[in-house]
Amino acid sequence: MSSRRSRQSTAGVSRISDDQIIELVSKLRQLLPEIRDRRSDKVSASKVLQETCNYIRSLHREVDDLSERLSQLLATIDADSAEAAIIRRQARLTSLFMLM
Repeated sequence: MSSRRSRQSTAGVSRISDDQIIELVSKLRQLLPEIRDRRSDKVSASKVLQETCNYIRSLHREVDDLSERLSQLLATIDADSAEAAIIRRQARLTSLFMLM
């Protein structure tokens, strides 16, 4: 079979070629510190996808931790201060980012 064959979703709407899948997996590989920093390029697509899921989970935990730290920081300063306004603005931006 050709590596250029198309895959069709069950709904018959979306098609993606094997080459596109390879390209997307390669892009994911470059975003993952765990894989990007390895000397070997021999990492399976399934490993890249698993590491992507793990990395996203760790980023969510990090955002949760930072949100908690922001809340604690806000509790220690005057709510009407310039610092509080900056922290609130950053917290809103973080929340918007997480919705994407």
